[in-house]
Amino acid sequence: MIDAQAKQQFLKIVGTENYDDSSTGRLVYSYDATPQFQSMPDAVISPRNKEEIASIVKVCNEFKIPIVPRGSGTNLCAGTCPTEGGVVLLFKHFNKILEIDEENLTITVQPGVITQEVTNAVEAKGLFYPPDPGSMKISTIGGNINENSGGLRGLKYGVTRDYVMGLEVVLANGEIIKTGGKLAKDVAGYDLTRLFVGSEGTLGIITEATLKLIPMPETKETILALYHDLEAAAKTVSKIIASKIIPITLEFLDQPTLEAVEAFSQIGLPTDAKAILLIEQDGPAEIVKQDIERIIEICKDENAVSVKSAQSEEEADALRTARRAALSALARLKPTTILEDATVPRSEIAKMVKAIEEIAKKYQLRICTFGHAGDGNLHPTCLTDVRDREEIERVEKAFEEIFETAIELGGTITGEHGVGVMKAPYLEMKLGAAGIAAMQAIKTGLDPNNIMNPGKMFAKDSRKRVVVSK
Repeated sequence: MIDAQAKQQFLKIVGTENYDDSSTGRLVYSYDATPQFQSMPDAVISPRNKEEIASIVKVCNEFKIPIVPRGSGTNLCAGTCPTEGGVVLLFKHFNKILEIDEENLTITVQPGVITQEVTNAVEAKGLFYPPDPGSMKISTIGGNINENSGGLRGLKYGVTRDYVMGLEVVLANGEIIKTGGKLAKDVAGYDLTRLFVGSEGTLGIITEATLKLIPMPETKETILALYHDLEAAAKTVSKIIASKIIPITLEFLDQPTLEAVEAFSQIGLPTDAKAILLIEQDGPAEIVKQDIERIIEICKDENAVSVKSAQSEEEADALRTARRAALSALARLKPTTILEDATVPRSEIAKMVKAIEEIAKKYQLRICTFGHAGDGNLHPTCLTDVRDREEIERVEKAFEEIFETAIELGGTITGEHGVGVMKAPYLEMKLGAAGIAAMQAIKTGLDPNNIMNPGKMFAKDSRKRVVVSK
């Protein structure tokens, strides 16, 4: 419960219209897109400017009230679930694009701006913002930054972190700092910008971001390769990269995922294939043509039964949209869908795909696999029912084994979904005790009262059976 004195201070800061502690209002923000996690906040507050956020934080720090910054709640690690109660901070008033600077190739935005709106705004000026998380139509830039979101274009263009040039952040003591800026070079002190990216709201509250833009690529071409063998598709991925070709998109879907996506999108995907690769390349027309010809050749060498080029941008967009719909398509099949993102070096993709298959059989589970194969980021997705406790126990054991396998192959427990609560028990597998201690020192230094999204990143109990990645 929030102290009556603290509540009065909150009301004075934001007004009654921006403070909600009703049971209905709190229920809406008691969960995010992560299955099996729900916890009621004590209040939901919608500040109108950074000064109000700073004042709210000062009150929370004084009364030791947890603060959970929240975008659209599309994250898959329970990162915005208020597991320790407190205040959920909404950014519905922080939804403006502040500036598009065509001379410096930057866009400055508030954290509540929808990702797709940024994409649309810059493309209207012939510019390009590459990060494209699967939830980009509803996710916010603030959420993308807190989770360091990836996307289909991550192979060639990188992830959100690679496009954040500067931030404005409210710290746990209520002070406001600015990091980075529009500079191409800046090595003045620690790289605080990168420290806050991916910190999941545990170190401060982002109130403004300056993002890097690049020129719009000249042309783009899309192909679809079909395989009757799962490993052949995975080997194709490694061979394309080994041939020094970096496509913009190199996506993998296994047959169960393919069937679900086709039933959902109905665009004529070949459901008899054991796996498909969706491959795109962009850039100067001559280079794209040359790369696509070589990619087609590699696909055929690795026993693709069919390689087809999209005949129009509409057809290519339909393929991309269908791929983005994979989670939604799978979620219709069972009451509970658990989507993970174990990531390995690209050279180990074939081994990881095979291991996921074997683990699914071992635990008698239905695990569909899709993901950003080009950057080693696979999404094993288990279709289950949270009400079946015996099966859920098998699911947990299976995913623990999947994470162990990923780390043994030189990978990690998460490539883009974040740690939050869900992955916290596995983090020591990746970082080791010394790594966790280093992170904890940063957290304690910036947030000594542990009010910033507490309960995330740092688990009460860690599963440490695996050595730190080689």
